[in-house]
Amino acid sequence: MGILEVKGVGKRFGGLQALGDVNLSVKDQSVHAIIGPNGAGKSTLLNCLVGRLIPDTGSVMFDGQSVLGRKPHEINQMGISRVFQTPEIFADLTVMENVLIPCFAKRDGAFRMHAFETVANESELNDTAETILADVNMLEKRHMLASSLSRGDKRRLEMAMCLVQRPRLLLLDEPTAGMARADTNNTIDLLKEIHEKRDITMAIIEHDMHVVFSLADRITVLAQGTPLVEDTPENIKGHPKVREAYLGESH
Repeated sequence: MGILEVKGVGKRFGGLQALGDVNLSVKDQSVHAIIGPNGAGKSTLLNCLVGRLIPDTGSVMFDGQSVLGRKPHEINQMGISRVFQTPEIFADLTVMENVLIPCFAKRDGAFRMHAFETVANESELNDTAETILADVNMLEKRHMLASSLSRGDKRRLEMAMCLVQRPRLLLLDEPTAGMARADTNNTIDLLKEIHEKRDITMAIIEHDMHVVFSLADRITVLAQGTPLVEDTPENIKGHPKVREAYLGESH
């Protein structure tokens, strides 16, 4: 059993079958990549995992609890965080302020630190935020406005906003989209460091095969809304079904 179990998930949009009988198991503390050509159902599957869509059939279990029917913020409180394809940050706030915002969540009419039992004082909050920013190499930029950051640094900031909530599962939707190769390589190194240091399980949707093969322990290939192949990166490389579905090659 994995920490994330997807069983028989299907989703239609009118006459379009976006997902059909998807089964997926993500092991605890692994890095699992989900790849496939455009229209394969990757984003639809991810939206089912975080409560933005409810599948028509099947189940999605995280650590033995169903995520179906829960609101996105409730799924977040379960220990699942998401990094979006376009970084979602507060552009008019400083880097430090962006990281402090997710520390709080409204529970039972009172504000408490999202991942902690009691409200910490201002000094403890700042120490927590600074530790996270140091982990993503953004501490020296903590007083900068988020709007002034490069795309690579905005991605680092979004990572920090996730990490401060102490997630057990981090879902990444094309984390290197739109980046130059140098920023892509820096993001790969950052994700490796986060995974090794914090033992966070990661599920990644990504088109860049350099990113996928640099990070993933296991890869699921989707084609036309259904899993085509699931295997190790070594076995996925050169797989004839993958070449045909993903690269359009039949030989």
